[in-house]
Amino acid sequence: MSNINQVKDYLQSLQNQIVAELEQLDGKERFHRDAWDRPGGGGGESRVLKRGGVFEQAGVNFSHVFGEQLPPSATKSRPDLAGQGFQAMGVSLVLHPENPYVPTTHANLRFFIAGAEDENPVWWFGGGFDLTPYYPFQEDVVAWHEAARGACAPFGEERYPKYKEWCDEYFFLKHRNETRGVGGLFFDDLNDMGFDRSFEFVRSVGDTFIKAYAPIVRKRCKHRYGERQREFQLYRRGRYVEFNLIYDRGTLFGLQSGGRTESILMSLPPRVRYEYDWRPEPGSPEELLYTDYLRPRDWLEVR
Repeated sequence: MSNINQVKDYLQSLQNQIVAELEQLDGKERFHRDAWDRPGGGGGESRVLKRGGVFEQAGVNFSHVFGEQLPPSATKSRPDLAGQGFQAMGVSLVLHPENPYVPTTHANLRFFIAGAEDENPVWWFGGGFDLTPYYPFQEDVVAWHEAARGACAPFGEERYPKYKEWCDEYFFLKHRNETRGVGGLFFDDLNDMGFDRSFEFVRSVGDTFIKAYAPIVRKRCKHRYGERQREFQLYRRGRYVEFNLIYDRGTLFGLQSGGRTESILMSLPPRVRYEYDWRPEPGSPEELLYTDYLRPRDWLEVR
């Protein structure tokens, strides 16, 4: 039996914890709180930091919405649930640092219940986290994946390789034939371990995220950069926009379910640059991103 209040308490606590840690990392600005209601049922709280000492824009959202009919994005792999009432809650965050040597990152944890609560409803968890560097450091990528594997380890040795591969496949821009970044974890439809154990796994992933990301920020946020690096960062942010508007399930679910547009599109970078048919110079640091990082790899084999 699922316990939606238990999940809600954890997700709101996680939002508070991550926001507090990010404010310490930023050292300049604090998050603005924006509570909102959804006309169709439910609401949430968006927390956004702008023009900080480290983060050009950072958003950490919590939402709990419900309605009489699941949107198409939620029933694509579960057509038997079409037309069912639902509750959905989650924490979703995207962090866009200003320094090009600090990676952008995304994390999401979500919980769905479909059907009437008194009629044995269907429930599942989803989520994960991923890293999108512009000027990557191999040691950072390896540490990121070590943390991801550590979050999965107590739940079976098959979890990390399965969810790592799923992440590589999900965060892939088919029209560019490249991954969005260096991956991490992605899982969905998680209920095979039962509620208590599945929820324990979700907490492990949620609690690992900031522990994995904060050390990278501390190491790279003072790295010197110039106009060339900044321009490349803005160009690569365009890939983030393309993925979120074309492929991202969370964006589609939010829009299809009548969610709050400002909170849904908070994931987009504050500044971005497009350039026709741009290609990196051969042998440049920018080319290294394309040749060595924007493809699926077993990062724990390269230490």
